[in-house]
Amino acid sequence: MEQASNFIIRAEHLSKRVVGPAGSLTILDNISLKIKYGESLAITGVSGSGKSTLIGILAGLDLPTSGRVILDNTELTALDEAGRAKLRNRQVGFVFQSFQLLPGLTALENVMLPLELAGNGAARDTALEQLDEVGLSARTAHYPNQLSGGEQQRVAIARAFAGKPLLLFADELTGNLDQETAAQVVELLFRLNSERGTTLVLVTHDTNLAEHCSNKLVLAGGKII
Repeated sequence: MEQASNFIIRAEHLSKRVVGPAGSLTILDNISLKIKYGESLAITGVSGSGKSTLIGILAGLDLPTSGRVILDNTELTALDEAGRAKLRNRQVGFVFQSFQLLPGLTALENVMLPLELAGNGAARDTALEQLDEVGLSARTAHYPNQLSGGEQQRVAIARAFAGKPLLLFADELTGNLDQETAAQVVELLFRLNSERGTTLVLVTHDTNLAEHCSNKLVLAGGKII
């Protein structure tokens, strides 16, 4: 029997319900899952199946109506908002479809910012190293609107990996990229995953991206199928 310490995430009986004009709506319905350290998991399903809600709860950005999440042996759902934020800052990275880069900051400054907020005294050197790792050492002084979509996503990946997270969540990582650029970003992501042992949890409609993952989970109507 596998020990609990083998898993970076354990989710137990997660449900999420919201009340709207038409009454109560169940977004997630009794979801339980385990994710091993270093694993890559693709979460797939049609729009409205609960994918983004699930990773929001797994990352501590939202709370379930019932159930619990244990992240790196800490019960995430038992913490207050400040406690969850502190754990995220220490252990978790994020990459989003819309890149989420600050337009008034250069590529270097975008990668440096979370490091500086975390009190990293070597933020500049670390950010330069990360940008070199993703092939953007010549673009450090460029602003987001001076970069292609693929370059912006690589900046976002550099920022996500700069804090050396144990766990990285990506929500439709390749959604705004053309096929060739998407393939390059996927290759980069999984190379970093392999080299650093970072656990990946990916929400995606991209079948190629899902096939790269060691495991796949399909949601429909808020349930695992």
